[in-house]
Amino acid sequence: MFKDYDLSPRRVPRVETQFRRIVTDFPVPESVPVLEKLRALEPVAMRGQPPVVWDRAEGFQVYDRWGNQWIDWSSGVLIANAGHGRREIAEAIAAQASARLLTTYCFPSEVRERLLEKLAAVLPEPLKKIFLLTTGSETVECAIKLCRSHGVKTGGREKHVIVSYDNAFHGRTLGSQQAGGIPALKEWIVNLDPGFVQVPFPDGFRSTENSFEGFERALSERKVEPRNVAGVILETYQGGSAAFAPVHYMQALRQWCASHKALLVCDEVQAGFGRTGTLWGFEHYGIVPDLALFGKGMSSSLPIAAVAGRADVMDLYAPGTMTSTHTGNPVCCAAALASLELILREKLAENSARLGAVLHDRLHALDCRHPQIGRTDGKGLVAGVACVLPGRKEPDGALAWDVVERCVQKGVLMFSPVGPGGGTVKISPPLVIAEAALLESIGVLEEAFAEATEKKAAVA
Repeated sequence: MFKDYDLSPRRVPRVETQFRRIVTDFPVPESVPVLEKLRALEPVAMRGQPPVVWDRAEGFQVYDRWGNQWIDWSSGVLIANAGHGRREIAEAIAAQASARLLTTYCFPSEVRERLLEKLAAVLPEPLKKIFLLTTGSETVECAIKLCRSHGVKTGGREKHVIVSYDNAFHGRTLGSQQAGGIPALKEWIVNLDPGFVQVPFPDGFRSTENSFEGFERALSERKVEPRNVAGVILETYQGGSAAFAPVHYMQALRQWCASHKALLVCDEVQAGFGRTGTLWGFEHYGIVPDLALFGKGMSSSLPIAAVAGRADVMDLYAPGTMTSTHTGNPVCCAAALASLELILREKLAENSARLGAVLHDRLHALDCRHPQIGRTDGKGLVAGVACVLPGRKEPDGALAWDVVERCVQKGVLMFSPVGPGGGTVKISPPLVIAEAALLESIGVLEEAFAEATEKKAAVA
């Protein structure tokens, strides 16, 4: 899915605007020694992103050490919701570090209490019990544990099935990859747990079945009895496409889970903290899950994640039996608290909704001009542009790579294509992006698509 970039510099057109500046060969010649040393010292798996050596990042822009700057359409990887390098977050981190309280394990701290109180105040009922962790994968592992523990308690040991979705990504650990719906990521697992079952995600594109009857039919085809389902987990939107499920489907799923005593788990690791134009992505469906999983944009900086849920579920384990070494790390808590306060004070979810409307209008117009775009999905400041072979649904990973590379060369930083066949161009700028910068970067994407499709047509 990921390609290994050629590090030999090649000439690109000079780009210099208020927000973008690339005035050298690309990759930047001075950066090549750094890139080569990283290649020698790190596993191959760490390659695959555009060869930009970050020196600093501020707001919605990323800078290297050699005078170049990019409008960031990656947010790291949907991390910097409140913006890169925010003074308030940096000062909160520095103040906590200066207090010389850098770790606490599960011993109480005031900064952890303040963060939990702030989170509980903005989360809906019944998501009022919160367990702090470090990564999204860790929250998924915790959710699997809670679903199965709750299932056994309410329905016996047969009630252990975890239902998830095709093409879903939930992390890179053993349990989270079994819950995921990407077969290539499970090839290393020689003893797959038969209690994990995937069903089609109702995106209306790769799966044209959008009715909830399709969910029930898929369970029947996989010989899963509803009474044996302990939990249903799904990304609030699928990370590999930015596709949302239909509202009626999610409301029916909410009712189905309640009637069968199965926990509904919304993986909000990408969707939370204003990314989709609402504070929580599940708000678009008019539902509240039993468990919600958070990470990435939670601190706009340092590694911290959380599971929020019903008290009766979160309290299933006795003291000391569900812990994590770095749970509630005080420095990470300080960063998360500062980030959440910025998101609320600056109304960044609302800004995401306002600018998202501009973004998606332009993307749909781009879609109409290029038959190589099979679908655009997303809400707020997240979007996925699916590159396909014209007139078909098969992903065109080569076209997606060409588009991303051209954008980076023109001063809009993106991470490598995602989704099936590496064919989706993902757009996810920090929520603080200025409208003028958003419009400029959309123009760059339009140029990149025009050039890449013209090149492809000429070769054909």
